[in-house]
Amino acid sequence: MSNILFVFEGEKTEEQLVNSLTKFFFNEKTLVKCAFCAEIYQLHKAIATDSDLDTFTLLKEIPQNKEILREFNRDDFAEIYLFFDYDGHSTLADDDSLEEMLGLFNEETESGKLLISYPMVESLKHLSEEIDFKLLKVSAKENIKYKQIVGAECDNQYLQFSKYSKETWRKLLENHLKKMNYIINNEFQFPDNNYSQHIIFKNQRNKYINIDSTVAVLSGFPVFIFDYYGSENMIQIVFKD
Repeated sequence: MSNILFVFEGEKTEEQLVNSLTKFFFNEKTLVKCAFCAEIYQLHKAIATDSDLDTFTLLKEIPQNKEILREFNRDDFAEIYLFFDYDGHSTLADDDSLEEMLGLFNEETESGKLLISYPMVESLKHLSEEIDFKLLKVSAKENIKYKQIVGAECDNQYLQFSKYSKETWRKLLENHLKKMNYIINNEFQFPDNNYSQHIIFKNQRNKYINIDSTVAVLSGFPVFIFDYYGSENMIQIVFKD
């Protein structure tokens, strides 16, 4: 049982991203990718209305996953990771519900570990020589057409996930992990420790969402890599050839 299940909010963008990520950092692992095909708040609704509902069973019943997961059962996966957007402008958005979800989905070997991108998956590539990424934040509670903003503002090397090199990933991982540390500790430097998704969200609420209805731009994928490998192993695997 060494398989890892990646669950995405959508079917296309996240898969392109993870195909690139895994090529460099997970090539020895068996990864299975499926989609929830709905927002995080709909997952909360499904779980909240059935306390006995198993994550894997729920995923397997989604039409788009039936063929992908047909040969598998829950015991075939050592770990489950769920990657979702903050989606604060959604009509279903509820910060208290999200906090509850982060409490429910906090263990990859059980129901799964939930990782949030603020405000959405495109946050990974919102970097540019013209942007102070440490201070970069965007409106959290209205539809600002974030994909278009990122497409216009990011440097060309970050535009297409499928064309990322290992060096591109190094830049992204370093900047986002420094940003995670800044959100929590007000220090834009590489973190010594990992922080739970709950702690990250609590700081997003206290320092951004509750202050001016913004979120600090942060991708869940670099945070996942840091959590998965740990500080010392990550430096060896990611930053050394």
